[in-house]
Amino acid sequence: MKNTTNNSENNEQNALPFGKGNYTFMLIGIALLIIGFFIMTLDKEEFGFGFLGITLGPAIAFVGFLFQFLTIFKKK
Repeated sequence: MKNTTNNSENNEQNALPFGKGNYTFMLIGIALLIIGFFIMTLDKEEFGFGFLGITLGPAIAFVGFLFQFLTIFKKK
């Protein structure tokens, strides 16, 4: 006869640390980070001191970091 406690322990050890929704939100956060940094490179002003390099790009990157932070602490 199989011992069900060993089977449930193995399932808990092999389980992923986050749920499917968490990984989806992590990918969205990574996409926001990439988009934010890319927008910063589009600025044509000298040393990136225009609207894209100073305001819009960093704001989108910050939202991406917040998205990552909140996703890590979200329950399954």
